[in-house]
Amino acid sequence: MGKLRTPFRYDFVGSFLRPERLKEATDKYRRGEITKAELKTVQDEEITYLVAKEKELGFHCITDGEFRREFWHLDFMWGFSGVEHEDKGNGIDFNGELAKLDDVYLVGKIRADHQHPFVEHFRFLKQFEDENTVAKQTIPAPAQTYMQFVVPGNLGKTREFYATNDELIEDIAAAYRTVIGQLYEAGCRNIQLDDCTWGAIVAPGAAGIFGGDRALSDVKKALLKVNNLVLEDLPDDLTVNTHVCRGNYHSTFFSSGAYDFVAPELFGAENVNAYFLEFDDERSGSFAPLRFVSGEKKVVLGLVTTKTPELEDKEVIKKRIAQAAKIIPLDRLCLSPQCGFASCAIGNKLTEDQQWAKLKLVKEIAEEVWG
Repeated sequence: MGKLRTPFRYDFVGSFLRPERLKEATDKYRRGEITKAELKTVQDEEITYLVAKEKELGFHCITDGEFRREFWHLDFMWGFSGVEHEDKGNGIDFNGELAKLDDVYLVGKIRADHQHPFVEHFRFLKQFEDENTVAKQTIPAPAQTYMQFVVPGNLGKTREFYATNDELIEDIAAAYRTVIGQLYEAGCRNIQLDDCTWGAIVAPGAAGIFGGDRALSDVKKALLKVNNLVLEDLPDDLTVNTHVCRGNYHSTFFSSGAYDFVAPELFGAENVNAYFLEFDDERSGSFAPLRFVSGEKKVVLGLVTTKTPELEDKEVIKKRIAQAAKIIPLDRLCLSPQCGFASCAIGNKLTEDQQWAKLKLVKEIAEEVWG
């Protein structure tokens, strides 16, 4: 099991629909009707069932579905010292729907001065590894954490502790390296950095939001810098991939835009092993920017959507894989859904059975394409 490395020919991003029993237990905990220990028991049991289902479907990657989280990214940030959060009823517009998010801001310098809560989450998952499966830990990319604290609504508070963005980048990178070290000591050998920042800056109008083309170019440099600082000098047997998308909330999206504008930095210079990429509709553009993927990096084509229950046409997906293979050799390509099924607890608009059907389809197509 220690030799298995993600991505696999058929794979998935990581999050899954929360079962009703888990949702009910979470609501009871928030109302003070059950203890934290009682909630954890339900989480443990539902994750155990989920892993059994992942294995039953024949996947070689296992995750905990992010069942212990409210949000795909914010919960990880809360694990650092210097970070505070509060539910003020605010959120972000996702194509006309308000995605409720806690306000997350700095109250001090970012530090990983204790064991991060996700380490215990991973230890629970690790026990289920076997000769055919490997546990993958998903965390928000360093760039995602950086962007959280430099957006206009947060920058004022951030400046109370960091005079420059470079200082912030250095502390974020140091904190991430510490947590990755903790995960490694716990036996983690496969990490996925989930990153919506690249998808945000390719959106129409992004230059205006960030202060013009030159400022947007500086943002690209900052995202690349913070991610690559974290990726320096990692153990040879630790695989780190990244997943790039444009938002995924209740079957809606945050942004649109092709990869062209960020391809030289993201595909050419970010030092990850592989890219899980959103390609499930026209919002992601063509495969042409994949020509910038450097070295022997792999690309996981997110051609099956998690946003709708309808199953894709196998032949259409195969044709799209063939199109991508004109740019990157077929043996460096893999297949997955474009994102998780529940980036936040609310989940996308499909049933658990429809979720499993999507994964079965991914596996069937991959086996027919690659054998």
